[in-house]
Amino acid sequence: MDNGFFKNIEKKTGVNMKEIFDLANSLQNANFKDEKTVRNVIRRVSKMANKPVSKDVEDQLVKTIINNGKQLDLNTIANMMNNKK
Repeated sequence: MDNGFFKNIEKKTGVNMKEIFDLANSLQNANFKDEKTVRNVIRRVSKMANKPVSKDVEDQLVKTIINNGKQLDLNTIANMMNNKK
């Protein structure tokens, strides 16, 4: 893809594209039935997005992700975080 495209995304979101790609790569083989893995992903996305997640919201997200069993992506996590304000 065009490097300018990624620079525009970085500019609009404030999130480094390398961090996003690193996270996406780590999600490919992640075990989303493992609570520790899920908590690490939630904390990492929270930090990247500069959106703190309370312990209660984190617990709800972990429970939902572990019980859901669906494929998980960054948009799903971001949407869950935004809906749990």
